[in-house]
Amino acid sequence: MVEKIITLDDVSLVDFLGVHNANIREVAAAFPQSKILSRGNEIRIQGTAPEIVKITDVLDSLLAHYQKYGRVTNDNVVRYLNGHLSISTKPSKNSKENDDPDVIIYGNKGVVVKAKTPNQKKLVEAANTHDLVFAVGPAGTGKTYTAVAMAVRALKNREVKKIIITRPAVEAGENLGFLPGDLTEKIDPYLRPIYDALDDMIAPEKLKFYQDNRIVEIAPLAYMRGRTLNNAFILLDEAQNTTPMQMKMFLTRMGPSSKAIITGDKSQVDLPRNHKSGLIESLRVLEGIKGIAFVELDGTDVVRHRLVKDILSAYEKHEQ
Repeated sequence: MVEKIITLDDVSLVDFLGVHNANIREVAAAFPQSKILSRGNEIRIQGTAPEIVKITDVLDSLLAHYQKYGRVTNDNVVRYLNGHLSISTKPSKNSKENDDPDVIIYGNKGVVVKAKTPNQKKLVEAANTHDLVFAVGPAGTGKTYTAVAMAVRALKNREVKKIIITRPAVEAGENLGFLPGDLTEKIDPYLRPIYDALDDMIAPEKLKFYQDNRIVEIAPLAYMRGRTLNNAFILLDEAQNTTPMQMKMFLTRMGPSSKAIITGDKSQVDLPRNHKSGLIESLRVLEGIKGIAFVELDGTDVVRHRLVKDILSAYEKHEQ
């Protein structure tokens, strides 16, 4: 008898193993001459060398499937074991997980993240073909969510080695000095929308692994000064609240093999009245530079509650 142990370090166990380890029990039933046990994040295999090779091949394919779609169902396991298809390369025509051109990534717990509006699709296409993209539009148009999804996809596809997400710690007239806690606790509320998006796209265990190993870094804009960001997908969110100097500093952080998306809402500048917005200035200064794309989202792209569109429209009429 030969024994092999496979460790699942950055995998959501319930999404991979199934409820009550149903997926692994299905694999074990297909190899009755071997013993397959799952304990914690370890899968222990005991059997003959040829069988262990076959079992490992099955598990590797299931892991590849998980990396792409974010979960493994019992049907996936059964179809693969029956030899009807190789789940790592040939999606079923009838499968809900069949490749959809609008799908950006298959996220956590079955969440499917896709471009839902024409301008969101333009944003995805721009990010595919340009190293620097400006996505400007009102609240609720999905610009930040789509940008985070593009970054996660690039990381999963090994197009970049890390994700760096940043935003200025200026919002709605609030001052960090008046918030309770240390610096991390003060900044956390400003970064909460980013965490919410990542929670939909990456399993909690994997996200913690990524953050502990600085593969995913979420930090205030001030932390970017003096750095050169190589092989990274960089996202600057709430860019309307940068000053021109901060925007120039950020734009000059890009290193080789890096991509960046800058998102912002020109109608929600929270800087003091005597401060110019770095986002608004950069849109004028950088216009026409090859390799930079500009995508404008509007009220038709709002994907929040149906009332948000009406609220935005009412404010636009009032301001006019």
